[in-house]
Amino acid sequence: MELLAAAMKEFGTNTNLDDEFNVELKIIEDTKSIPVILTDSNGTILESHNLDSIKSLNPRYLEKQLQIMQTENDPIEISYKNTQKQYIYYRNSDLLYKLTYYPLALLLILGLFLLIVYMMFQSGKIAEQNKLWTGMAKETAHQIGTPLSSLLGWVTILRSEQINEMYVNEIEKDVDRLSVIANRFSKIGSLPELQHSNITKITHTVFKYIESRSSKKITFVFESENEKLKSSINEELFGWVIENLLKNAIDAVQGKGKISVFITEKSKGVSIRVSILVKEYQSPNSKVFSILALLQKNEDGV
Repeated sequence: MELLAAAMKEFGTNTNLDDEFNVELKIIEDTKSIPVILTDSNGTILESHNLDSIKSLNPRYLEKQLQIMQTENDPIEISYKNTQKQYIYYRNSDLLYKLTYYPLALLLILGLFLLIVYMMFQSGKIAEQNKLWTGMAKETAHQIGTPLSSLLGWVTILRSEQINEMYVNEIEKDVDRLSVIANRFSKIGSLPELQHSNITKITHTVFKYIESRSSKKITFVFESENEKLKSSINEELFGWVIENLLKNAIDAVQGKGKISVFITEKSKGVSIRVSILVKEYQSPNSKVFSILALLQKNEDGV
């Protein structure tokens, strides 16, 4: 900017028209990146360079830019012979402003890179843990199979010993229950096989099993619009979902209340709603809490 001021001064004060001004013109023409405003001694804006050509038509824009330049740098004075003084105001170029933010951008990119690396590391670690748990679940299911076979044999022996049939049936239900649980564990980590099954029947079976082993102070209600609602599901995993919903409902009523299961057919699926009514709230303004699960119909409309 000092070279620019010297060139402008030399160009404006030299009265010899035969002199060459190649150097001065070169300096003035090459100063294209630094915004410049030239004022007189009274602060009146005479001309501007390297600012937005359209916005520079607005005097307010020039005045605002002049204020910015006054805060950033001291003006350079140009003294002409027998004329008033002029002042060159300038500020940093737009490129220099951008360069000040580049370190922040690099830090941000570096931070994102480290975050991605960390997430990939965590994902690999979680995947490894999942493989471990899957292996343990499958091994547990395999180990449970041996005593289950033995228990089934003992159930047959008990029947032959003329034991009360009700006791034997209940033991057999629990053995079947253990078999279902073992099958669930064996399916962990594997793609479940879907079968065209009766949703109402499976839900009702799980419902009756949970009801028979729950507090007698809890009232269980099961309702279904259709006893033969079918869909492509995995029976063990679907029953697991219903069982968890019912167990959560039992925990919510805290030993006293009402648990209702409603199965309704929708236009695009089957709605299974598990609702609870807590005893302490049974009044004209009873509070009812519900959990809703929706099974979508398949391409065949089932």
